[in-house]
Amino acid sequence: MLNYLWAFMILLGVIFAAFTGRMDQVTEAAIESAKEAVELCIMLAGVVAMWMGLMKIAEIAGLIKSLAKKMRPILRFLFPKVPDDHPAQHYIATNIIANMLGLGWGATPPGLKAMEELQKLNKDKQTASTAMCTFLIINISSVQLISVNILAYRAKYGSNNPAEIIGPSILATIVSTLVGVIFVKIMMKVGKK
Repeated sequence: MLNYLWAFMILLGVIFAAFTGRMDQVTEAAIESAKEAVELCIMLAGVVAMWMGLMKIAEIAGLIKSLAKKMRPILRFLFPKVPDDHPAQHYIATNIIANMLGLGWGATPPGLKAMEELQKLNKDKQTASTAMCTFLIINISSVQLISVNILAYRAKYGSNNPAEIIGPSILATIVSTLVGVIFVKIMMKVGKK
């Protein structure tokens, strides 16, 4: 549906430009936007490569495993039915750590692996388990302390202080995650009844 909406808006813009004699401006804007999109992609690829490299170094150095162990009390609270040494816990912790650093791309692979491992623990293979729903809600709530993408965008487009969004970002993360966790815990109690 959204594709039709975008196609309609583009077509409407081109028709309007043709009738008002501004086709040259539309063509120039399209070329300039394409150039800017490529530049942005290259810049973000560098940012992603750097952070993914740091995550890989942290994993090889054992930092991720150490942080995952330190996160066990939180993971036990959020996922009470997932055993302590189950691989799902490691993948969940890795996903949350990557999300905290604002690495949505880096968080996706461990997130998918976590869901696969949680599915192995799921008795009803046709319905998502409580742990799977909890994990999804936590991911949707945007656990993010450092928004690397937004910092990169702000730096690219000339912000005087790209990092000024860190405070509001942390506040928004705390609120959205708390709301998500409270919702999950309420639904767990409702589900038991």
